[in-house]
Amino acid sequence: MSIHTVAIPEDSEVFGVTVSAFANFGYSAAVGSHGHLFVAGTIGRRTDGTIPDDIEEQTEIAIGRIAEILRLEGLDLSALVDVTSYHVDIHRHLPGFSKAKARLIRPPYPTWSLIGVSALASPGLLVEIRAIAAYPDAS
Repeated sequence: MSIHTVAIPEDSEVFGVTVSAFANFGYSAAVGSHGHLFVAGTIGRRTDGTIPDDIEEQTEIAIGRIAEILRLEGLDLSALVDVTSYHVDIHRHLPGFSKAKARLIRPPYPTWSLIGVSALASPGLLVEIRAIAAYPDAS
């Protein structure tokens, strides 16, 4: 079985100082296996480690981080096939999330599940997004 992990470079301009979270918490940004890339839950923390108050900015940062992980694998957001997002106070923040998502995600759209949660890993986080992308067929 062919499995590989995606490592975010220490000098990543997209992740900044937050790249240390992968080693600190013992997980990979993404794992490729059987033609798919499984992207870990991604949050909207700025490169300096601060968390924006605004759901639109958090969403843009989280999707931008997913785009960077995909780029490292030679993919882009159009490779997404399945996405799940977790939302604190979903009814309050859904309009801003949807606005940012509409700016960044283009057809063909992946499947997408939205789940309301009471909290995420750090106070102030409003959204976390995990995703699965498909590598192009070798044929």
